Amino acid sequence: MVYNSLLLHHHQKFFLLLPTQLGYVSDVPHGSINHLRRLCHHLIRWTTIQIKICFATFISSIHKEQIVIAMVAEMIHTASLVHDDIIDESLFRRGNPSVFSVWGQASGGYTGDYIIGSASVALTKLRHNRVMQIMSRILEDLVQGEFMQLGTKTNQDERFNHYIEKSYRKTASLIANSCQAAAVLSGTTEDKIQAGFNYGKNLGISFQLIDDALDYIASEKEMGKPTGADLTLGLATAPVLFASHQYPRLNSLIMRRFDQPGDVEEALTLVKQSCGLEQTHELADRYGKEAMKSVSKLQDSIHKDALIKLVNDQLIRSR
Repeated sequence: MVYNSLLLHHHQKFFLLLPTQLGYVSDVPHGSINHLRRLCHHLIRWTTIQIKICFATFISSIHKEQIVIAMVAEMIHTASLVHDDIIDESLFRRGNPSVFSVWGQASGGYTGDYIIGSASVALTKLRHNRVMQIMSRILEDLVQGEFMQLGTKTNQDERFNHYIEKSYRKTASLIANSCQAAAVLSGTTEDKIQAGFNYGKNLGISFQLIDDALDYIASEKEMGKPTGADLTLGLATAPVLFASHQYPRLNSLIMRRFDQPGDVEEALTLVKQSCGLEQTHELADRYGKEAMKSVSKLQDSIHKDALIKLVNDQLIRSR
């Protein structure tokens, strides 16, 4: 109950501040800035906000500047989803019409750019050089991760390392650097600042592994996208990479990015027949334990308990 009240309190503060960061834009195509704000509310993953807010809170009482860090991180995340949907030509995002489907390619792209611009303005207003340097890494990692996603490796071991590095850059960097920035703003020790980064990094990779497993087993209603969507996009994630050790036939499908008729269906079948999903969950669990280990030496509190609960909750989520 205390945990839920804590999160609700910061959730309300977060969304009271969000509109001020988005500001006002005239002549927004097909609607007003209010529609853009509603889209942000829809796209933002509350789980990720919890992580950053909780990490800031258990170190000290939370400050407005730390709420801004959580907000900036989610704005960057939201913008990346908008751009992802344009690249993938996705008509839906979490079961609802995507920005791409509502506004089209050009206006949708500008929407993502605008959210990033607003996030940058909010960040500079903090006037904290170290925090700006930390948060700027997120954008650099996101772009590098997108480039990494365009290619693959022929060697199986190199391929998996490539996948983990890509997962860090596209997902875990956002959480890791946000936790680190929030810790810096608290004025805590360097050990705790590093603990924040390590917690976010390991939780982020664990989160992505679970996401990639759900792509094979969750329903379209639960995930808001068709089962096997990653394969359709040509992406080889942990389940199929693990499965390729049992079924070498998958290597040729991976290298041609599942672009031949029947490739996606065959890959889905072989993954489900293999130990790939089980191995993916086991690896996610190992990263989750590393995340909990990162905060194990911190003083006991409801906030530390909340961080541990977040790890366990994301490991058993169904969407």
